[in-house]
Amino acid sequence: MKSINRYLKHRKGINTILASLLMVVIVVVASVMVYAWSTGLLGTLLVQPNVGKEALNLNTASFPTNYNVTLIAQNSGTVATTFTTYYVKNATGTTWTQTAWSWAPTIQPNSPGTIQIGLNVAGGSYSTSTFYFVPGNSYTVTLVTSRNNQFTFSVVR
Repeated sequence: MKSINRYLKHRKGINTILASLLMVVIVVVASVMVYAWSTGLLGTLLVQPNVGKEALNLNTASFPTNYNVTLIAQNSGTVATTFTTYYVKNATGTTWTQTAWSWAPTIQPNSPGTIQIGLNVAGGSYSTSTFYFVPGNSYTVTLVTSRNNQFTFSVVR
C-alpha cells in the first residue's frame, strides 16, 4: 500500500495540453450537433412552395397500325401533365424521337387520357434505321413532360 501511495503522490494529473485538446474536441462535437439539430428544425419550419407533382400510370396500350400505338394513361398527380417529346425504342436499341409533338395531349389530375404515339410522323427521326411495331416484340416508350419529367413504359404488341 505504501508503494501505491508514493506513486499517486508524485502523479501531477492530466497534462495541460491534453486537457485543452480534449476541450476543443468536445466543443467541436457539440457545435456540430447543435448545427445539425438547428438546420433540421429550421428546414421543417420554412414554408415549402407547392409546385405540384406529376404522376402517370399506364392503363392499356393498343396498336391500331404497325406504326401507331395508343396509350391510355391515368394522371395520379396533382397538376395537369402536358407532353412535349416522346421516344420509342425497340429491342435492338433503335430509337424513334419525336421532338415536334404538336398533337401532344394534356391530361388533367386524377383523370385518364389518350396518348397517340406514331412512328414515321413529320418532325421525328430514327437513330439508326427504320422500324415498325412487330407483333410479339417489346418496345420502350418514354414520354417527356413540359416540366421535364420523364415517364417510361414498356409495351408489347
